Amino acid sequence: MGKLTYRFIRTVEIEDRPLAHLRSVIHAKLRRGESFAFSWEVSVDQGSGRNSIWLGPDIPVVFEFFDGREIPLNPLWLRELARTANSPTGLVLVPEPETAPTRER
Repeated sequence: MGKLTYRFIRTVEIEDRPLAHLRSVIHAKLRRGESFAFSWEVSVDQGSGRNSIWLGPDIPVVFEFFDGREIPLNPLWLRELARTANSPTGLVLVPEPETAPTRER
């Protein structure tokens, strides 16, 4: 289980595989100087609901992975995540398309 830490005050636990894909999309947006929202669902065991944060080039974000190995990235999933990140509602963690990952970071 990895972690995304926002402004050193908010930590979100996300499995390593989806976190690696989110990191790639978030880094691409921030490299271009773009700000955007990131929203996720809260599990029932953590109280249910949805959370959202605003990400921008000047906001510190830390990605921590449980496993030290690089995770192969699924280009179809990256495209779908980037599509949501570029939408008015912002980045949303959508399910991974059922294809084998073909590219490593």
